[in-house]
Amino acid sequence: MTMNTMLNPLFFLATFAFMEFMAWFTHKYVMHGFLWKLHKDHHVPTPGFFEMNDAFFLIFAAPSMVLIYLGINYEIWPAFSAGLGIMCYGAAYFLVHDVIIHQRFKWFTRSRNLYVVAVRRAHKAHHKRTGKEDGICFGMLVVPRRYFAEARNLLNA
Repeated sequence: MTMNTMLNPLFFLATFAFMEFMAWFTHKYVMHGFLWKLHKDHHVPTPGFFEMNDAFFLIFAAPSMVLIYLGINYEIWPAFSAGLGIMCYGAAYFLVHDVIIHQRFKWFTRSRNLYVVAVRRAHKAHHKRTGKEDGICFGMLVVPRRYFAEARNLLNA
């Protein structure tokens, strides 16, 4: 079986796009809901490098690993493609959230890129509220237009 028949781009792209909705939904209703105890330390500074919030990596990685396993071992290529879509969304989330926004890893300096500044502004607005309720901007890769306008103003100032 060739990689072209193994990787179904439609399932991959659809899954990757769907993961933005899942990230938003999970962030709003699970992380700021019944699993707030795991997410709280992400909003309130705590000592140390790791956070309880990092456990969500495992929660999101599990379905990806299962789908990739099923796809490879049982030749269910749409499952394989969906598993890769989840994995690639996780990698994008890690880069945007942990590397670019929170700079937990000092790989990049602050950017003057419009998208990066807009995403950082939206996430900063989300973190202004340290409590479980009244949150805003729960998505990660897709942010409201108003933050692009704010970013444009900042970059042109």
